[in-house]
Amino acid sequence: MHSDTPPRTTSDDVNLIQKIAAVPTILDTVCRITGMGFAAVARVTSDRWIACSVKDDIAFGLTPGGELAVETTICSEIRESGELVVINHVAENEAYRAHRTPALYGFQSYISVPINLPDGQFFGTLCAIDPRPAKLHNPETIGMFRMFADLIAFHLDAQARIERSEANLLDEQKTAELREQFIAVLGHDLRNPLAALDAGTRLLSRNPDPAKATAVLGMMQSSVVRMAKLIDNVLDLARGRLGGGLAMQRETVDLSDVLALVVEELQAANPLRVIEARLYLAEPVHCDRSRIAQMLSNLLGNALSHGATDAPIEVIGVAADGVFELSVTNSGAEIPPGAIARLFQPFERGAGRGDKAGLGLGLYIASEIATAHGGTLGVVSSPERTCFTFRMAI
Repeated sequence: MHSDTPPRTTSDDVNLIQKIAAVPTILDTVCRITGMGFAAVARVTSDRWIACSVKDDIAFGLTPGGELAVETTICSEIRESGELVVINHVAENEAYRAHRTPALYGFQSYISVPINLPDGQFFGTLCAIDPRPAKLHNPETIGMFRMFADLIAFHLDAQARIERSEANLLDEQKTAELREQFIAVLGHDLRNPLAALDAGTRLLSRNPDPAKATAVLGMMQSSVVRMAKLIDNVLDLARGRLGGGLAMQRETVDLSDVLALVVEELQAANPLRVIEARLYLAEPVHCDRSRIAQMLSNLLGNALSHGATDAPIEVIGVAADGVFELSVTNSGAEIPPGAIARLFQPFERGAGRGDKAGLGLGLYIASEIATAHGGTLGVVSSPERTCFTFRMAI
């Protein structure tokens, strides 16, 4: 018994065979030489029989993608034994004249040869049937079917290799692009707070005046906070990209104080801006409170960076009827439709946003937090306003 190829969808199997230009010619040749009216390449697994390519001159009724119940086919037996089956005339064949399959599908002649990939894995069969008897059990016909089955197997393997190579190349290109973006942007964004710290220490070493030291130390502390947030974002990026997912500690909590504190902190850090918060949290929410706070902080940070400076930012939080919804809205330039599709990808700063975009991880991490909570994070943007909205079941 041969093992199956790695699981694929029906469309995958059909598409693989459809990409082999020689298959229609093979099926046509099979029918012409044998005089049979139906020929097919079938994908056969333990529980499915799928027609991948078909030549049907007897109105059997199958098209590519069509299926038969595998237990009603002889191909299921071929899958088990690994041996071909050839029947010239069912009515005169002692082994198959009482078999349910010929009676079920109304054929008298039948031939089916296994298609085994070069690594020995069983893909399916090259088969043909006809309601009339046919002279099939001879070296020439069997040799032809074996040759065509081997040819199909070769093409399947080659096609799979090409697709794997293309996928690997694409992954390598994405990894290289990600690496280049990471190095360039991280180097830029870490350099700024480091430069501020360096300037502060130099200033304090030259002039340790207590009156000036307070302001300088405040600036330095702000730089430390920026660097810490940057490092946290990079760690979250690494967790998301390496497949481990974000660390989560969910509990059922009232988020009112959590969200209000985030708004207060960002308002204090941006005294010249106006942040209006309206929180209507009638129900507790089962979530990771620190991650929800991080999401709001990232969304607010984005609004502060890119929103109009002369218009307020609006934060609305609602927990009612089994749903928690959190939105952040700012006035300002519309996000181009083409940019929205990439907005939640890492290192996407947005066209024309310049240095204000930071490392470009805030929205990506906010999206990852939404996904980790089983929720959604979307954005709607117009020339008047841009609104990010997170929704999740309570």
